[in-house]
Amino acid sequence: MEKKEKKFLTVAPFECAWRNDLKFREAGRGCVAFEAFAHNDVTLVFRENVGSQHYHYKKDNSPHYTVILGSHRNRRLKIEVDGKTVVDVEGVGLCCSSSFQSYWISICDGLISIGKGRYPFQNLVFQWLDSNPNCSVRYIGLSSWDKHVGYRNVSVLPLTHNHISLWKHLDCNEYTYEEAGEEELEDERTGYEKWGLENFLETWELSDVVFIVGPEERHVPAHKPILAASGNFPSSSEHVFQLKGVTYPILHALLEYIYTGQTQIPESQLGSLRDLGLQFEVISLVKQCEEAMERFKLNKKLFDSGKCVELSYPCTRPHCCTAFPFGVPIDVLRLRQLHSTNKYSDVDIYIEGHGLIAQSHKIILSLWSLPFAKMFTNGMFETISSEVVLRDTSPEAFQALLEFMYSGELNLEATKDSGALLLELFLLADQFGVTLLHQECCKTLLEYLSEDSVCLILQVISSIPSCQLIEETCQRNFSMHFDYCTTASIDFVFLDGTTFRNIIQHPDLTVTSEEKVLNAILMWGVKAKEVCGWEVVDEMMTYSTAEVLFRDRLNTVHDLLPLVRFLLLPLSLLEKFEKSNISRHMSTFNNLVKEAINYSEHGLTKPGNEHKLRIQHRRSSYKELQYICDGDSNGVLYFAGTSYGEHQWVNPVLAKRITITASSPPSRFTDPKVLVSRTYQGTSFAGPQIEDGRNYTWWMVDIGADHQLICNYYTLRHDGSRAYMRYWNFQGSLDGKTWTNLRVHENDQTICKPGQFASWPVTGPNALLSFRFFRVVLTGPTMDASNPWNFCICFLELYGFFH
Repeated sequence: MEKKEKKFLTVAPFECAWRNDLKFREAGRGCVAFEAFAHNDVTLVFRENVGSQHYHYKKDNSPHYTVILGSHRNRRLKIEVDGKTVVDVEGVGLCCSSSFQSYWISICDGLISIGKGRYPFQNLVFQWLDSNPNCSVRYIGLSSWDKHVGYRNVSVLPLTHNHISLWKHLDCNEYTYEEAGEEELEDERTGYEKWGLENFLETWELSDVVFIVGPEERHVPAHKPILAASGNFPSSSEHVFQLKGVTYPILHALLEYIYTGQTQIPESQLGSLRDLGLQFEVISLVKQCEEAMERFKLNKKLFDSGKCVELSYPCTRPHCCTAFPFGVPIDVLRLRQLHSTNKYSDVDIYIEGHGLIAQSHKIILSLWSLPFAKMFTNGMFETISSEVVLRDTSPEAFQALLEFMYSGELNLEATKDSGALLLELFLLADQFGVTLLHQECCKTLLEYLSEDSVCLILQVISSIPSCQLIEETCQRNFSMHFDYCTTASIDFVFLDGTTFRNIIQHPDLTVTSEEKVLNAILMWGVKAKEVCGWEVVDEMMTYSTAEVLFRDRLNTVHDLLPLVRFLLLPLSLLEKFEKSNISRHMSTFNNLVKEAINYSEHGLTKPGNEHKLRIQHRRSSYKELQYICDGDSNGVLYFAGTSYGEHQWVNPVLAKRITITASSPPSRFTDPKVLVSRTYQGTSFAGPQIEDGRNYTWWMVDIGADHQLICNYYTLRHDGSRAYMRYWNFQGSLDGKTWTNLRVHENDQTICKPGQFASWPVTGPNALLSFRFFRVVLTGPTMDASNPWNFCICFLELYGFFH
């Protein structure tokens, strides 16, 4: 139960949790996404100010909104304004489940939108508009009613342009939302929502088969791939189906059902439509007709004689495995078979430099993509040709695009290097207007976004207007891992100036020192080919000038330098800057350095918010706990023992500030609290455990769910035995399961005496990552022949940047 508590936040009945990070960036506007586990009454409160732990919305007299999912024992959705119920709807957004479910709630100038699912601003289930909106609500409380509610993965997102699409769901007669540029935005939309198979119903465009019906022998065009995927239509080499005894209204109803998923027909013609459906094995239509006919038999009063009966395809899930994603009765398995066998194909697709890569169907490409539809129908070369030649794409990416068009599903699991393919597919979906694929790629990119991929994604999408949400998410991810993203690789130097500026100005920028920001700006400016600091650029200026080094980026570098908070840098470093070649060649840099030195000596001379901002430490900055000497009191574990600087030191294991475990069970020789007790113990070891047939011996430290550490140094002390270790790894982890090597010791003979201290720096790209769990693990036997897999240490300390 204790482990379960650590994974999520549990709110007791009649209480409310207020976290510092649960706050809209803009008053009255924001979105909260979360997962909840409850039998009923998942309750969120939106207030102008933070409440207390024992706050309850029923007793609150101040302005606020309350949203209750699963009220009245999971039967209703309720919205309250200042304690008064304004919405009480049955069966919307219910929450009872045996596992966590995902939800999102957004507020935009009084428009409250509620949705389900992992992706905010999608799967909208309810909206309500406050005629007298409270535009001051900002803080979010997680509450409950009469039972415990578990919350996890709670995050607050800005609305950006997503709120525009939310307003579109409102009834225009009820409320008119006006915003500058709204009409242009509507015009720029691809029209995809109104585009579908119905646009090709009984049109000669792209048709390859004709029905001849009725005594007048009326010609009705259709498309073989659509028919073949909907039923069992016989092949015809002459592309003509002669239907004797079938009237046009009956055929029209059949085709309308296939192309749109619904149709209307008089009750007297239901039998004829059923017979035609049976002839071509359109099974779902046959069932619809038979059900309607059965209702007539049971109750003749259901319909007036001659009144049209509505028939619709019973598919409510847009991506169910047996139906095409457009909600029409097309069997995906049959469609895939057409794709794999090239049956009825009418277009050969070539990629420059790769030759023929696929044979496809113009109707399927046009169904998903308006650009393809226009290409095949507006008189372009491809309209009369059976060939399409594409450039600047890979065969793998276009094959993945075709797979999606023929199935409605994105599947990259079997593909090597799926990350690069996903980006290419993302661009293809944007190029050809395949909206659903674009959304799926966006979701997948966000789901697998990491510090290692963020720069590559930003390079690709920064020029695409439709990618604003993912661009903002990537910029925030980069800013929160600034040290790693600017030191682990040089990918960031290829970002454009606007993107790089947005990252440095991001309110969530997290960096261990302003010197790191300066280094990144200079590296970006010179388009560095390897990771370096300001000293390298300074040396380059010995034989060159700023104009030559920075070239077309010089002006942008001059604009970025004031974003470095020089006033926070130590005086000794500023004095080095003052004497540098950079200061001599760049007046902007020189002026900023002199101002910082003057501030260090005389204090702030210029008032104003702009100057006050420059002396504020970055949001979520880390506390620097640096190694001085073996056994000092400057480490993280000692700091935890002082309740993070608030009290006298107490063993942090006893104070439950940290947790230490070993590979072997606790005993008088395997006592976790000894490792941080700061008293020498002659016999202290972790014994081995066997995993996958191998010996594993380790000591592990958990610094707590609310803390992380960028570790740059660590210290061990050997116990009194002669079991000196030579082969071990120092590792970090976020979850205690997946481990990253921070330092590898191969035949390290540093510790060779009983009771000896030894310390090692942590270097390399992984040294810039923050972790919650740390461990030292033996990778080879010690020098003790009798117990070679005992890990004998009686002291451990960690250093670095603590958050």
